[in-house]
Amino acid sequence: MEHEGKIALVTGGAQGIGLDIVKDLAKTGAHVIIADINIEGAEKSAEEVRASGSSAEAVKLDVSNSENVKEVFDKIFKDHKPLDILVNNAGITRDALMIRMKEDAWDLVISINLKGCFLCGQQAVKQMMKQRKGSIVNIASIVGVMGNAGQANYSAAKAGLIGLTKTMAREVATRGITVNAVAPGFIDTEMTRVLDESVRDKLVEQIPLARLGLPQDVADCVAFLVSDRASYITGQVINVNGGMLM
Repeated sequence: MEHEGKIALVTGGAQGIGLDIVKDLAKTGAHVIIADINIEGAEKSAEEVRASGSSAEAVKLDVSNSENVKEVFDKIFKDHKPLDILVNNAGITRDALMIRMKEDAWDLVISINLKGCFLCGQQAVKQMMKQRKGSIVNIASIVGVMGNAGQANYSAAKAGLIGLTKTMAREVATRGITVNAVAPGFIDTEMTRVLDESVRDKLVEQIPLARLGLPQDVADCVAFLVSDRASYITGQVINVNGGMLM
């Protein structure tokens, strides 16, 4: 129970990778706040966590809305105590070749995937500084490192998130706060299950471990980075990609 008594917030925690992160943190003792724009999904996931004997609650959060972000974080501080763990996981895709990409598709992805992490990180740091400890993990992506055709907006957001992670880590290290990023490769989620089988097979051919990753692979890495075992690790990007990018 290495996270016993800790308060954790996971954005986009209603499903997919986010939900596995929620379950991992909850089963090791944290009270997990599932923050998602899909409040119905978040409530359902929170009920699932509570049914397993762990502690969780759901809140509706639009990470791109600064007023909503401040309101949610202020309520956490009022209802509980300063936040101990933040996992910036919320993200969307709006794929298209750059030459055909609409401006609103660019703006929306940047706003949620990058600006949202800045807004949540800013509020989390304000609370963590009060207790001079805390852990933040930003969920980046392999495509933020190597790029990907058809994902100029998503790749740019995730590359920006890596830069944000390193800058945040430098700024708050003296306050006992660690900030790291996890960059998943291609993970077996709803996002990849919609791909044609031939496309999925070609992806697997590029992965030395010869399989798509599982959400649990990412969750395990996050759980380690926010634990006391990783207290001397900050400003790092941990690649969880089966060796696809080395």
